[in-house]
Amino acid sequence: MVGFLVFLQNPIFTLLFLWASYRATSISQKLFPKSNMTNGIGNAFRHSLWCSLILMYCCKVSSPEKSLVFCKKITNLHEEFFPNESLETKMDLHNNQVGMDYFMSLLSEIHRQFFETSFLVNGLLKKTETAQKINAASDNFPTELVYLE
Repeated sequence: MVGFLVFLQNPIFTLLFLWASYRATSISQKLFPKSNMTNGIGNAFRHSLWCSLILMYCCKVSSPEKSLVFCKKITNLHEEFFPNESLETKMDLHNNQVGMDYFMSLLSEIHRQFFETSFLVNGLLKKTETAQKINAASDNFPTELVYLE
């Protein structure tokens, strides 16, 4: 019920969320055909790109603050609706946050109306080069993408 209310309260954001989901998945499938739907680096990239795209699209019609609140709420709900093992959930939520943090860090350099998908893809691809494999819930890499396999 909560998820449905989030969608109803934010119909424009919901449409942008759906478009961001489609774009993140299609881009990730092209760049990481073998690991975008597993627990590998491609999945880490997809989650971070997904959140960055949600923010990029929502910031074009609203403030960064409102966009960030919606992004956190909707991506956290996604993890509740589609539960994983605890370490997989930790990985997904962490990579979501890396994507949000990455987008927000760019706001001081680029006006939100001039963002393009390529800015996000290129920057997050660089982050895959330093992605860290996690083995336990206690592993902590605050600014790096993380993966399991």
